[in-house]
Amino acid sequence: MNPQQQLEQRGQFRITVFEEEYFQGKSCEFTFECQNILERDFRKIRSIKVENGPWVGYEYPEFQGQQFILEKGDYPRYQAWSGNSSYRTEHMLSFKPIKCANHSDSKITLYECEDFMGRKFEMCDDYPSLQAMGWCSKEVPSIKVNSGSWVGYQFPGYRGYQYIFERDRRQGEYRCYNEYGTQAHTNQIQSMRRIQQ
Repeated sequence: MNPQQQLEQRGQFRITVFEEEYFQGKSCEFTFECQNILERDFRKIRSIKVENGPWVGYEYPEFQGQQFILEKGDYPRYQAWSGNSSYRTEHMLSFKPIKCANHSDSKITLYECEDFMGRKFEMCDDYPSLQAMGWCSKEVPSIKVNSGSWVGYQFPGYRGYQYIFERDRRQGEYRCYNEYGTQAHTNQIQSMRRIQQ
């Protein structure tokens, strides 16, 4: 049994969401995905405590819109999860656990063209700048996740839009940039890192 299956079996995916900043107002604990927090009589999510397991949050219900990586820790305000994004949203309305994260066994392949064509580059480590490590473009047209889970960022230094790439989603295959997420308007990815368990 892998570490992620052990976490899931013990109910160790745990997140607490709060309707107001700084862990105030209505709160609810989850150990499973939530497709629409509005159906739980919340108006929005403004702060979060991740107790176990990595999660991905979404700007809109049904896992739509901007994606936000949520690893173990406290997120007292929206800036804590939107980070250095050039696009800020003050709320999150859906979220789910990332079940295939394995920081010690993560591998991803970047491709120069859509449909896994052209030059490729395999990564097993975090890169704050893909261009500094030898990738000749600001764009990554297609991606194959061989193992684990990754977060790609629009700009160097882990800034800008966030895109979550999971081995267990889409069989790890992202043939073109519009498969990166519903908010993906470009294939610009300039930094990537493994998702922490």
